[in-house]
Amino acid sequence: MCGIAGFCNVRINYEKNEGEWRTVLNRMKTVQKHRGPDEEGIFLGKHCGLAHVRLSIIDLASGRQPMVKREGGAEFAICYNGELYNMPELKKELLASGESFQTNSDTEVILTAYLHYGKEFVKRLDGIFSFAIWDGRLEKIYLYRDRAGVKPCFYTIKEDTLIFSSEIKGILSYPGIQAQVDKAGLCEVFGLGPAKTYGSGVFRNVKEVLPGYYLEFGPEGINQHCYWKLQSRPHEESYEKTVEHTRYLIENAVKKQMLSDVPVCTFLSGGVDSSLVTAICSSELKKQGKVLSTYSFDFKDNDINFQANNFQPSQDRPWVDVVRKYADTQHFYLECRNEELYDYLFEAVDARDLPCMADVESSMLYFCRKVAKQHKVTLTGECADEIFGGYPWFHKKECFEAACFPWSMDFTPRTMLLKDEVLEQLPLEEYAGNAYRRTIEETPVLEGEAGEEKRRREISYLNLKWFMQTLLDRMDRTSMHVGLEARVPFADHLIMEYLWNVPWSMKCHDGVVKGLLRDAGRGWLPDDVLYRRKSPYPKTYDPAYEQLVRSHMREVLSDMNAPLNLLIDKKKVERFMEQPSDYARPFYGQLMAGPQLLAYLLQVNYWLEHYRISLV
Repeated sequence: MCGIAGFCNVRINYEKNEGEWRTVLNRMKTVQKHRGPDEEGIFLGKHCGLAHVRLSIIDLASGRQPMVKREGGAEFAICYNGELYNMPELKKELLASGESFQTNSDTEVILTAYLHYGKEFVKRLDGIFSFAIWDGRLEKIYLYRDRAGVKPCFYTIKEDTLIFSSEIKGILSYPGIQAQVDKAGLCEVFGLGPAKTYGSGVFRNVKEVLPGYYLEFGPEGINQHCYWKLQSRPHEESYEKTVEHTRYLIENAVKKQMLSDVPVCTFLSGGVDSSLVTAICSSELKKQGKVLSTYSFDFKDNDINFQANNFQPSQDRPWVDVVRKYADTQHFYLECRNEELYDYLFEAVDARDLPCMADVESSMLYFCRKVAKQHKVTLTGECADEIFGGYPWFHKKECFEAACFPWSMDFTPRTMLLKDEVLEQLPLEEYAGNAYRRTIEETPVLEGEAGEEKRRREISYLNLKWFMQTLLDRMDRTSMHVGLEARVPFADHLIMEYLWNVPWSMKCHDGVVKGLLRDAGRGWLPDDVLYRRKSPYPKTYDPAYEQLVRSHMREVLSDMNAPLNLLIDKKKVERFMEQPSDYARPFYGQLMAGPQLLAYLLQVNYWLEHYRISLV
């Protein structure tokens, strides 16, 4: 994986002030150096500049970027972030068509495929990616993003110049770009956060290339093209055939995503999703005489402080022990202390460039840093719940009847700590409601579908477009911030396409949550692991952590220069902190309750201050 950045304006000759523009490119890549600590490079043409930092995974010796090819007197350049899982097949196809290659990298395969097939070539790619291609013949630049949105690509337009970057910080390092947040941005932060509207960069005028889309920018301006989207059609396979088909897709996704010239590892929580990925990986490596390394995460003294509830019915550690022995892996147990969990709250903002999932995200960043000391590539079990219907809101009656995001049913925590005058200016609930309705209207419902099955499809679509994207953003930023590439086999587009049309009666076969996934995993895992009740990513229940957060919040409240105080009501916050926390009432997802709300506000304060944001 890597980091990309650049700019393009066909009315500017960048070669006239080459030194100045190379400095800009260097600055844009330097702020993303964490995404690619191994190599870096820039390309500066007459109308386009590209920058790249590289984490070497495939073709370690000759995959340097930006990569340039010359054909017919024109220059073609690419900077690429991602992995191309069907590289061998696509390369073989291109060779048979008369193309030649100088390297073994997937970067050259992508650029050659563009030259051979044209701009719609992206439909042939199977992988996770965001990349830019400069076409000197057409004097156009293209920005591509993978189908699921695993890899990020942000952009803005300033005075006819397109500026893009893997992370928002790359755009903010371009001359004249100011960190500004308007009312819409504040509605994103307080009305939707830690989620954000797909396509939004939250910062004023900053956008994100949509998953399954590419942008075309040239003399005629900018155009957006959709090359992939979910399509609804009748599912005609029997349940037995569906189980078989699902099993094949999962096995295929895991195996192809093990493609790497460096050792891979897996995150192992003991839940069915990560355990299934781990079992398949371990089996494949055993064929090569190798042992899979696995990592699990928890918090110091969580065995003492853990509080079972509807969202987290059991601890993970005993189940991790079962799976690591069953799959015969080399396992590492990682723990995070309160002080580290708190300190990483703010580095997590640096990684995301936005307030994020509070300590749920800071802990992931901490753990990724630990894993990155030993490995560059990991496979995770993310996204199975969104695709197979594992979350509680797929099953609850109240979620079917509520016209709102099912993971944020209670809107009160989002408004109860803000100043009254701020609430008058920010239509938070209306903003969130409009975002919800737009997504519902977009849902590709099957013709004639109605009632409960139609509603389940709407909830599935909400999860894929919103909740899954939030988790993919978390996974990308926390891993890439420390030079670790995290792959998500369950977000494979072939799995997404197939499962989209599988009826709920099969996904939840015999009333068992994710029954289809569990049946497809038979033979890979013991039945007690396969049919274990879902327990999400762990969080701390240590009251000392909450005390730490409250203490620092009081410091912010007493700081006259703290930007958060422009938005929150100090008396409301004090009253809130005096109340006991209710861990069973999350304001977002399953994990973000009272302590996480305070931590999120601390992240907002840091974000406003550290990024020197102007509220406009």
